Amino acid sequence: MKKVNISIKKQHKTGYTYSSPLPFPSKEMFDIPAKVLLKAVEAERLLGKLDGITLTLPDINFFLKMFSYKDATSSSQIEGTLATFADALEASAEISNKETDASDILYYIKALNYGVKRSKEFPISLRLIKEIHQELMQGARSTHFSDPGNFRTSQNWIGGTRPDNASFVPVPPEEMNNALHHLEDFLHNDSYLKLITIAYIHAQFETIHPFLDGNGRVGRLLITFLLMEKKVLDKPVLFLSSFFKEHQKLYYQRLDGYHNGEVFPWLDFFLDGVIETANKSIQISTQVRAIRDRDMEKIQALSKRESESGVKVLNFLFQTPIVTTKSIMKETGFTRAGAQGLIDRFVKMNILKERPKNVNYDVKYFYEDYYNTYL
Repeated sequence: MKKVNISIKKQHKTGYTYSSPLPFPSKEMFDIPAKVLLKAVEAERLLGKLDGITLTLPDINFFLKMFSYKDATSSSQIEGTLATFADALEASAEISNKETDASDILYYIKALNYGVKRSKEFPISLRLIKEIHQELMQGARSTHFSDPGNFRTSQNWIGGTRPDNASFVPVPPEEMNNALHHLEDFLHNDSYLKLITIAYIHAQFETIHPFLDGNGRVGRLLITFLLMEKKVLDKPVLFLSSFFKEHQKLYYQRLDGYHNGEVFPWLDFFLDGVIETANKSIQISTQVRAIRDRDMEKIQALSKRESESGVKVLNFLFQTPIVTTKSIMKETGFTRAGAQGLIDRFVKMNILKERPKNVNYDVKYFYEDYYNTYL
């Protein structure tokens, strides 16, 4: 695939070489190979199918929560977070005493929820992007000063120990505003296939690298918000971070290639991610409905009183598939004996599975079939 000039190399007055973006986007960026365009059409078709299927779920909010926590985990792991999907769910439910860096994931969820709500009343813009960055980084763990909510006023770089030995040096702050305004204009451009536009926005955002820290996470959140703003999806039911994490080396290679004008391989990779993730999400939604129907049938076979409390707890499990006796007590208002009795009943029905008890920790129970559908 041919290269497209999206930037030029310049030498900074202090001596290092940086990448200065050309006016964005160029006409050449839309001379897209036919096979990539066909892939974009297929990807949009699958997103339409996913949007329709997920709206038939008994409670889409539970589905969205699990997907958002999975995406938050993957996106944070790309940046070096060691906490797992289970760690994040336990931290959100306040049932873990284990020291993890799951707070990174919870801040990502905070920024995601803020952005979804805010974008309903305010268009995606540089202002909103800065607000999202503040939600993500304010109070969060950071390897260095991140200046939450503000674009950088100093040089940053990727790889190496300083700009003159870095693998990539983005535009310096004195030229950055011009590049950002080109990007902001393109945020609302509907002249091209929407997925093509979103793919370019993500890559261009990462090329500009406008924050001191958190660029990758903000850029991946931006994909989700744009899918909704451009009405590709009604709700945030597609998250690409798991695909990017699974193919992390290639993700970085394709973004690096984009910096150097290899824009069509980046599009091809991005669309592969949409297609693979949409297919997996469709499969998961089908499995979730089947698991719910199966376990609801088990519970409704109990006595009326047991069935009523069982349905309440089952709905809670779809929101929080890792529980303890204490968390069930808190949710239901049951005594410890009542909560434990209900858990024991769920274990006998093969709905919950007990995990080995760690010293000084409460016993944890997993709604394993449901939890595993998202892995």
